[in-house]
Parts: sequence; C-alpha cells; structure tokens
Amino acid sequence: MNGPGIKRIIDLFEERGAARYESGAPDSVSQLEHALQCAVLAEAAGVDAHLITASLLHDLGHLMYADAHAFEARNDAHEHRAVSFLRDAFPDSVLDPIRLHVAAKRYLCATESDYYDGLSQASKLSLELQGGVYTPIQAASFIAQAGARDAVQLRRWDDQAKRKNAATPPLAYFIDGVRTCMRPGNA
Repeated sequence: MNGPGIKRIIDLFEERGAARYESGAPDSVSQLEHALQCAVLAEAAGVDAHLITASLLHDLGHLMYADAHAFEARNDAHEHRAVSFLRDAFPDSVLDPIRLHVAAKRYLCATESDYYDGLSQASKLSLELQGGVYTPIQAASFIAQAGARDAVQLRRWDDQAKRKNAATPPLAYFIDGVRTCMRPGNA
C-alpha cells in the first residue's frame, strides 16, 4: 500500500467529520454532510466515479487538523494538504479537481459577474485569504490546466452543498466508488 488506504480516509471522516463546515454559523452543515452533499450532486449530474470521488474528498484537508477550526482566518491551503495526503492512492483525474477547487472560486468570480454575490460571507473571506479574484490573464491560465473544468464543476457543487438536513446516503454508500478510483494496492 502506497497511499492512505480507504480505512484511513473513513477514519478521518468518522473522527473529524462532525466539525462544522463554517464554524461561525451554528446552523452550518458538518464537514461530513458537506462532503456527502457534494458527492450526491456529482452523482446526480451523471459524472464518472473519479469526479464523484473528488467531490467527496475535496475538503479532506480540513479534517487533517487536530483542531477542526485551526484553519479559520487564514489560507490553510487545505486543497494542497488533501492532495499531498491522497497523491499515492489516486490518479490525477481525482486529484486535479481537488487541487484546483479553491482556484476555481477565484476563476468563477473573474468570469461570472454574479458569482461573487452568491458566496457566503465565510466564502468571501476565504476568497480574499486565498488571493482574491483572478485577473483575466490568471483566469485564462487557470482554465487551460488539466482538470480545471472538472474543478469548476466541483466548485459549483461545493457552493450548493451547504443545505442543513439534506437527505444523503451514508459515507459507506460511496466507498465502493472510491475504491474503484484508487491505484492498485491502496484500497
């Protein structure tokens, strides 16, 4: 086994998934609820298992902090932390959308005039901490990258996956799909 293995991924969700997605909002969904909602939205869109898996795991970097809220008020680079953790276990088709989902918010703010207005206050704050809205040149460079279009779609699901009490299947429902995406020897 080279990567974290499915058990370690499940353990992270079980140990830290109850943390609030936006801690300053008492009615916020949990990290696990957010991940499950993202995966449900991806599945409903009919995308392949790799993008569903990326949707489920995109914020795993937040769960890697002992204090689930240690990342607030600064750019925690959680997307890079997740990719570093998952790199040996998954192919680029899973990793690229995770790696680029934060930058996709910067891209959408630059290319869609009403996108910024739809962001939560917490998301607007994190946007500034993450470098702010892309310039036109930065936006063009972003979208030209491998996985960028998938990251933009993931970002849209990320934005929608904050509904309190939304019905989702349990984490176990997605595990077989996650396993199919893993490199041999990691499941």
